[in-house]
Amino acid sequence: MQTSYNGIALPLNGKQITYVNGAYVVPDTPIIPFIEGDGAGRDIWKNARRVLDAAVAKSYEGKRRVEWYEILAGEKAYRLHNDWLPQDTVQACLDFRVSIKGPLTTPIGGGIRSLNVTLRQTMDLYQCVRPVKHYPGVPSPVNNADDVDVVIFRENTEDIYAGIEFKAGSLEVQKLRDFVNNELLGNTKKKLRDDAGIGLKPISELGSTRLVRAAIQYAVDHDRKVMTIVHKGNIQKFTEGAFREWGYEVATTEFRDKIVTERECWILAALDKDPKISPEAIAKIVEPGIDFAPAAFGEKIVAEVKDVIAKIGTTHGNGVWKDLILVNDRICDAMFQDLLMKPVEYDVMATTNLNGDYLSDAAAAQVGGLGIAPGSNIGDGYAVFEATHGTAPRLADQDVVNPGSVILSGAMLLRLIGWNEAADRVEKAMEETIRQKYVTVDFAKNMPGSTQVGTTAFSDRVIENL
Repeated sequence: MQTSYNGIALPLNGKQITYVNGAYVVPDTPIIPFIEGDGAGRDIWKNARRVLDAAVAKSYEGKRRVEWYEILAGEKAYRLHNDWLPQDTVQACLDFRVSIKGPLTTPIGGGIRSLNVTLRQTMDLYQCVRPVKHYPGVPSPVNNADDVDVVIFRENTEDIYAGIEFKAGSLEVQKLRDFVNNELLGNTKKKLRDDAGIGLKPISELGSTRLVRAAIQYAVDHDRKVMTIVHKGNIQKFTEGAFREWGYEVATTEFRDKIVTERECWILAALDKDPKISPEAIAKIVEPGIDFAPAAFGEKIVAEVKDVIAKIGTTHGNGVWKDLILVNDRICDAMFQDLLMKPVEYDVMATTNLNGDYLSDAAAAQVGGLGIAPGSNIGDGYAVFEATHGTAPRLADQDVVNPGSVILSGAMLLRLIGWNEAADRVEKAMEETIRQKYVTVDFAKNMPGSTQVGTTAFSDRVIENL
């Protein structure tokens, strides 16, 4: 461990968080790096920090405290070190394992990839975890906002985030196009056009299984009842479809005593209703159009029914399955509709990268917007918590932006290190402040009878309500 990073000395009284046998070991005065962020990040971070410190102080009566440590990224790093993301900053995130950041600019003009993506890939932060919950009273564009309480696990390193793409007209794209057209598609009618840019979409077994494993484990640990695999496997069978298949494999092999799949539910429910029912009759319940399908398809479904009964009929039947975690899957476009129309049916989701990107933002819109949406990027032994919204540079240093996203991300951080009492205080105080209609402009403009306040005043009230 270095004694300073980017020329900034470490706090004298702080200690490192370590990671032993798959668990964080947290001292009473952990050093936790922070990046204040660009634009409005300056306002929201300093106020979020006050809330988190007050919650810790009140919960542990001075026996615990966070030793915050500033590391540099974004505009401040560029001004001071001519580097958008100094290596010292990445090293500090690695050395101290758990960190938090405000929103960072993605420089315009090419040549520099998203700083957020760089951190995620460097530290292999493969889980983007986005809990989305409606707080009563927060303005929403939908009527059923109170039904939204979902945690989205978005794969964070593959799919479009792999960043493997080639510009139209480049030598690289020409080589790739010629290889694909001549070697892989030579005997087909499919061809890549001459004027196409080309991106690759890798989805691996490792990337898929570890993400789904984390989502199911979260459901187990937090008494969630449904875990949904979201994909576009009906079209992209060997990437999105493989994600689905690998996800089910993890569920049924590693969590067999804790889960039941949706199709297994149909089979077990039919068997519970009529213990003498034949596999052929159950097959017609599982696949209502089976009589019109080829015989081979029908035989496959009957074999599936027999296999389920043989493997879990005793352990999961007679109603036992009703108390287990339901693992199902949804095609992403149907999932988007369901998330809007019947969110109460969903609990935890595991998604590929792009699908999780738009679904998490859409869910956030239902509960008041990204201003109150926390997020984290989690790996094995590493975590970076963050505001999920942008930098809002036109609102920088005006004390008007909602700090809720960073405050609630900080509460997630506190939970990760086991300081649940402080995290509970933060969340309850946020809810109470909103209930009092003492809110920033993003909420006030659609909340009749509210008192519109700035970032600092809102944070002051949250602290009062701790």
